Amino acid sequence: MFLIRWISRWPLGLLHASGAALGWLVWALSPTYRRRLRENADLAGVDARARRRAIAETGRMVAETPWLWLHAGDAELSARVRWHEDAEFEVFSAAVTGPGPVIVLTPHMGSFEVAGRAYALRFGAGKPETVLYRPARSRALRELQEAARHRPNMATAPANLAGVRQMLRALRRGEMVGLLPDQVPPEGQGVWAPFFGRPAYTMTLAARLSQQTGAAVFVLRCERLPGGRGWIVHASRPTRPLPTGGDEASQALAARIVNETMEREIAAAPGQYLWGYNRYKPPRAADEPERATAPASDKPA
Repeated sequence: MFLIRWISRWPLGLLHASGAALGWLVWALSPTYRRRLRENADLAGVDARARRRAIAETGRMVAETPWLWLHAGDAELSARVRWHEDAEFEVFSAAVTGPGPVIVLTPHMGSFEVAGRAYALRFGAGKPETVLYRPARSRALRELQEAARHRPNMATAPANLAGVRQMLRALRRGEMVGLLPDQVPPEGQGVWAPFFGRPAYTMTLAARLSQQTGAAVFVLRCERLPGGRGWIVHASRPTRPLPTGGDEASQALAARIVNETMEREIAAAPGQYLWGYNRYKPPRAADEPERATAPASDKPA
């Protein structure tokens, strides 16, 4: 905890430079990480340049977290975040300033920590948000995590049944909830759907929440800018509307749409995705469906 608090006072540019070195150190020391990164990047057809950047960006994500949790005030963060204000942003802005509930999906890329706070700073006063998160195992780190993420107009919900109920209540009040849809859910809370051509156990929570509340669904992607300059947030809609039915076929289709939407977002900035994340692991008590083995590759990371 002392180390985390000390690092949180470093300048953001220094944190990002140190984080890049940390990312490469982990890549050099972990054969498992190297193998998983190569396999996942191979499936997506990611070139060597984007892979190298992804290694550094993963380290930057880790290094900037203490700064975000303990140091960055609202004014300082606002000065470092800008929104990509295109036609998709206008549709998103109209939804979050309107009366209806909204669900936001954020992939494991760039700085998903910043995406939630950026929303709260710009739109939270009119439509507060509740963000689903997976608590850390360490008690001290969990308490720090909860305190850091509990901000004005931004509540947190644990990834369990109580958290789902909390999000349902928020949506029924016409608020916003945020999810990481490319996170492997517990067994029974997802379906197998293709992700870059390989079956991945995919959560159905976003579709179920939308079906129960009529919430509009959007995507926020937060890219890290070079040189410690900050971040840019992109808003968009899914590639296709999520189905409104609650049957098994509708859940499977919704998972496919969520995954193809994540593929689109990742393709826009492949150097910012966490390619080392074990996206294809089966949850406990669930068998992985048959798949073709990812091709071996001698490409550099």
